Amino acid sequence: MNILSLRDAPQFAGQVTDWLWRAFDADNSRDFMASVVASSLSGAVFPVTFVAVDDAGRALGTVGFWRCDLISRQDLFPWLAALYVDDAARGSGLSMALQQHVIDYARQRGYDRLWLWSTFGGYYECCGWTPAGEALDYPDKPVRLYRREI
Repeated sequence: MNILSLRDAPQFAGQVTDWLWRAFDADNSRDFMASVVASSLSGAVFPVTFVAVDDAGRALGTVGFWRCDLISRQDLFPWLAALYVDDAARGSGLSMALQQHVIDYARQRGYDRLWLWSTFGGYYECCGWTPAGEALDYPDKPVRLYRREI
């Protein structure tokens, strides 16, 4: 398995867009997630999207390194965002590998902390993330904040 920048594997952009839309934004237009994925192909510093690919060339999961993932907390920066593992690859440790990839990527760029948010608790604490309070996702969804010192 390899974890690649989507810039180096743009053939997976449609798959990643579908995953993110279904997992995180299915109540809204797919176009929003398509624009996030498209902007990660631009070569800008943010956002960066990574895709995990197996030896047969199938996409297994994705994760993002974003400037902001929570409008109500724009004071926090940068974010591990949009972590998704395909059903067929769950339970294989891929989520941890994707998280570690972003942690290493951020560290190499001089960052000493990452943020993420989730609507559920328990999982990220087991992955080394520290609870950092509550916040609101737009417009009024309560979420849990997490930080990771790197």
